[in-house]
Amino acid sequence: MPGVHRHAPGASARFAASVEEIHMSNYLLCSNPIQGHVAPIIAIAHDLVGRGHTVTVLTGSRFRDAVEAAGATHRPLGGIADYDDREMQDHLPDRDRHRGIAKLQYDVQTIFVRTVPDQFAAVEAAIDECAPDAILVESAFAGVLPLLLDGRRDGGTHPPVLAVGVLPFSQSSADVAPYGLGLLPKPGALGRIRNRLLNVLVQRVAFRGTQRLANELMHSLGRPSLPSFVLDLSRVHERFLQLGPEGFEPPRRDLTPTVRFVGTVLPPAPAGGTLPEWWHELDGSRPVVHVTQGTIDNKDLDRLIGPTLDGLADRDVLVVVSTGGRPVAELGELPANARAAEFLPYDELMTKTDVFVTNAGYGGTQFALSHGVPMVAAGDTEDKPEVSMRVEWSGVGVNLRTGTPTAAAVREGVDRVLADHAFTDRAQDLADAISGYDTFGLIEGELEAAVLGHAVSRRTDGKVRLS
Repeated sequence: MPGVHRHAPGASARFAASVEEIHMSNYLLCSNPIQGHVAPIIAIAHDLVGRGHTVTVLTGSRFRDAVEAAGATHRPLGGIADYDDREMQDHLPDRDRHRGIAKLQYDVQTIFVRTVPDQFAAVEAAIDECAPDAILVESAFAGVLPLLLDGRRDGGTHPPVLAVGVLPFSQSSADVAPYGLGLLPKPGALGRIRNRLLNVLVQRVAFRGTQRLANELMHSLGRPSLPSFVLDLSRVHERFLQLGPEGFEPPRRDLTPTVRFVGTVLPPAPAGGTLPEWWHELDGSRPVVHVTQGTIDNKDLDRLIGPTLDGLADRDVLVVVSTGGRPVAELGELPANARAAEFLPYDELMTKTDVFVTNAGYGGTQFALSHGVPMVAAGDTEDKPEVSMRVEWSGVGVNLRTGTPTAAAVREGVDRVLADHAFTDRAQDLADAISGYDTFGLIEGELEAAVLGHAVSRRTDGKVRLS
């Protein structure tokens, strides 16, 4: 078999036995209890179960029903790691006191770093009770860091740990600005100088407290300090599978070789429900502009939905609003060219949408790209400045560079996208690229390769090498 070097009698038989053993594997999938992080993990779990694998999903208690509906076993996180993302204001009480990079640092510390001890305890318990062949975590789930640091210390006796990137890719580089700033790449030597200086500033000054906190937590768990910057977890995973098409991500010449782009995970289409009575109006007679603030950042519908309704009220378009579960009545009286619902079937809606006005959640953006829909992006919290920057850089839409645009700014952005077919053409290019990925097959293949490599290395004591 190509790539297998035999150095001892019986190695082939052991290799074949290892292949047979992992035909049906036992996987542990882990996610922070945040809808946009959990949804792709559950979709992956559903696919793996359908392929015959045993899957356990470790995430928040509120996602039990969704996990079990996918055919997987649910295990809840404990302690402060098991929060309800629908009530993030309770989990992040001081968030509004911060702005810009300070807000990002507060979010990272509170949501993703301080939760590590409780996450790790849940991971250890799951490993003891479930004995997984491999572990797949979403990219912001840091509860496996102690395992990865163990691997550096004792030769990697834990199961293989892979990550799937459910957020814009984060890895420091001389070719891009630091994550969180939302700055477009700057070409040439001056750009590389800018990036190096900003990386030093962010890592050694702005995020110094976050790095220190992460290292202190590692020490409290009996582990060494992190081997890299706290936002560079993509460097430490055994394999990092970034969701989304490669063309949506600014290139890095110093990208670690463990990173692979695997396309987009789309959630299963929901069971057929009752469409709103106005659905027949989406007949192509006028451009359809869809706007939503998602299901999390929708407490104040005037951040983006309000300006969109006001800005497009006099345009010959049909504005379709999804409130993400908020009562439609909270929108007040709608303009004559607007229609609204709490939830809409995205798999059907996106085929009828000409422009997507979004607060730049990564999952929603990827869903729009998979259907070739250009965008107007307006995000300024969490990872949204990074998503908005990628919308602009990749040429699939307009970046308003704020999370609270004016009506005039939204109108100008939508007018620009509708007038310039280059945005739609580029969005369709990325849709074609996405359709070329066998995303679920690639993820399963990477998991099986990791299990096989781990089994072979343990059984042969290094006498069979995969290359």
